[in-house]
Amino acid sequence: MDREWDEETFDLEAIIERQEELEAALAAEEDDTPEAGAEAAAEADNTGSAAEAPAEAKEDAEDAPEPETAGEDAVSGEKDTRETGKYPESDWEAITEAVLFTMGKPVELGQLAAAIDRDADTARKVVEELSRRYDEENRGMQIIRLEDSYQLCTRGRFYENLIRVATAPRRHVLTDVALETLSIIAYKQPVTRMEIEKIRGVNSDHAVSRLVEYGLVDEIGRLDAPGRPALFATTEEFLRRFGIGSTENLPALDPVRVEEIRSEVEEELQVDLKELEAKDGQEAGL
Repeated sequence: MDREWDEETFDLEAIIERQEELEAALAAEEDDTPEAGAEAAAEADNTGSAAEAPAEAKEDAEDAPEPETAGEDAVSGEKDTRETGKYPESDWEAITEAVLFTMGKPVELGQLAAAIDRDADTARKVVEELSRRYDEENRGMQIIRLEDSYQLCTRGRFYENLIRVATAPRRHVLTDVALETLSIIAYKQPVTRMEIEKIRGVNSDHAVSRLVEYGLVDEIGRLDAPGRPALFATTEEFLRRFGIGSTENLPALDPVRVEEIRSEVEEELQVDLKELEAKDGQEAGL
């Protein structure tokens, strides 16, 4: 009886050991299935991706362009504005024409430059090109230069046509005395009344006052001398009336004519001197 129990007990232990071996073998077989391999591969891929992500992010960061700062953008914008200007080049002549027409008087070159937002040299080229086109196309208007200013005005040859529909302007007639005085001022400016009278040999107050009234001459300052006499010079109206762009464009004096005038003056002075000496002699004899 005891023996039989012992054998049965032995058999039970063998059965338990066999069962554990079977469970282990079954577990090993489950690990070798495709599902298990896929899970293992996925787990490995996840691990590799996690390891490679920082490297890829680093490469992307290195390849990405560096952002420009706000200061650099502002400087670049200012440079582009300076180079291209605020207004397109195709509008420069139209802007210049509009300014000249609206002002109706001489406009300084600096003002034209400000109107098109460019420098003075560019403004000069624009207005001169516009003037050239007016001349080529035989326009009724013309652009004249008055020193460093420009003015849009009608052409003088259409004066007779204008007065047919408009009131004829008052025309100032210059006498020989006024023209002589004006010539002296134009070539000697700035000049005082005393210097004018010294050249003409007679009082010139009336002639100078009339020229100032006509707007051809104006007082521009005072001479730094005793009495501080007034200095006179020609005006823009003088340039406009005589069709001269600048006093530098005044016609040169004929040397022969200058010599003739000098000889005439010397002869007159000699006559006056002889008359004065004769008069003094008569007074001395008395």
